[in-house]
Amino acid sequence: MRARRWSVAAGALGLALVASGCGGGGDGGGDQVEVFSWWTGGGEEAGLNALIERFEDENPDIEFVNAAVAGGSGTNAQAVLEGRLQSQDPPDSFQGHAGAELQDYIEAGYLSPLDDFFEEQGLHDALPDQLVEQITYDGSVYSVPVNIHRSNVMWYSPAVLEEAGIEAPPQTPEELVEALETVAEETDAIPMAVGAQWTVDHLLESVLLGSLGTDAYNALWEPGADWDTPEVAAALATFDRIMEHTQEESAAEDWQEAARRVADGEAAFNIMGDWAAGYFDELGAVPGEDYDWAASPGTEGTYMWLSDSFTLPVGAPNEEAALTWLALVGSREGQDIFNPLKGSIPAREDADPANYADSPYLESALAEWQAGPELAGSFWHGVTVGNRWKNDVDTAVGLYLGDGDVEALQDALVTAARAE
Repeated sequence: MRARRWSVAAGALGLALVASGCGGGGDGGGDQVEVFSWWTGGGEEAGLNALIERFEDENPDIEFVNAAVAGGSGTNAQAVLEGRLQSQDPPDSFQGHAGAELQDYIEAGYLSPLDDFFEEQGLHDALPDQLVEQITYDGSVYSVPVNIHRSNVMWYSPAVLEEAGIEAPPQTPEELVEALETVAEETDAIPMAVGAQWTVDHLLESVLLGSLGTDAYNALWEPGADWDTPEVAAALATFDRIMEHTQEESAAEDWQEAARRVADGEAAFNIMGDWAAGYFDELGAVPGEDYDWAASPGTEGTYMWLSDSFTLPVGAPNEEAALTWLALVGSREGQDIFNPLKGSIPAREDADPANYADSPYLESALAEWQAGPELAGSFWHGVTVGNRWKNDVDTAVGLYLGDGDVEALQDALVTAARAE
């Protein structure tokens, strides 16, 4: 079991109330700032470039060095970053998913805590309390969330549902199973589209959340959590029934192909994060006609969240300039510049809704976020567990895909949790 853990109680924050200076690239060697990310294409690159432009306008004396590394959905960048950190050659700031994904960096001593920065920038007031709680590790915060993505979104084809005689999208996991059976009986469409193995992990977390509820789902990822319960067995049985109505999982097809099947009317449902909305825009698909969306069955009112964030490495060569960058990405202005282009919503609660009105999905997602939903962290996207536990779950899912043994899947998940 880990000696330290991610906090889940507000009283565990214990953040210092001492302000630190983070002015505009002054005496900390801050005539440049090197920012490391894997944002090299599409909306994410456009959003980053917009932030860079604003940073350079506001800080003409600081050279911005864009150290983005392409490929592998971040895996290439993370490999390069690990080498630099081990060589004590850190960038001034680097991108990571807020939450437990940063755990290995923290425990290796690579990241500086940002408690003083959060206090000075008013981020405790600007960010939801639950969000701050879920990114707090051992009493401190180590990254500045720039956005929120939602994992638990069910995308569906209105045309396929109409053909199947389904009048409304399913609201519970049980209704989802019934809808999948109806689609299989009444149409030639794929009931539930999946892609590569990680998309099945992604589906699993939504089924667990919808079956168990927010509090019980969050408790699964605590050290010492008990996965050997009738409730978990029932959730996995539902997952198994859903998987019976998927096409054969293919490592050659990523999430985009599964999402496209919905927009093209080849599949009824796909459970994928809200980045799919940006992909549908790229396809020219029309919301409400070619596709529509709802919360994953059983999860209405809960955001299963993940967040891109930026850090302050220990030994950052230009610390003051890095803090200036963090101030921009944590600000309302910075987040409203970045997120409409990225296809995400701000982590802050005070965003201007007018900036998101051009996207029906983002407009609705922001309204729900600002209404204060319950929060559940995505295990697959780095919020609730470190890489070892995540990899153990992925291995268990891979074995299940090979043999279809749902009891063995639960046994493997029990073992994975006990290893923590």
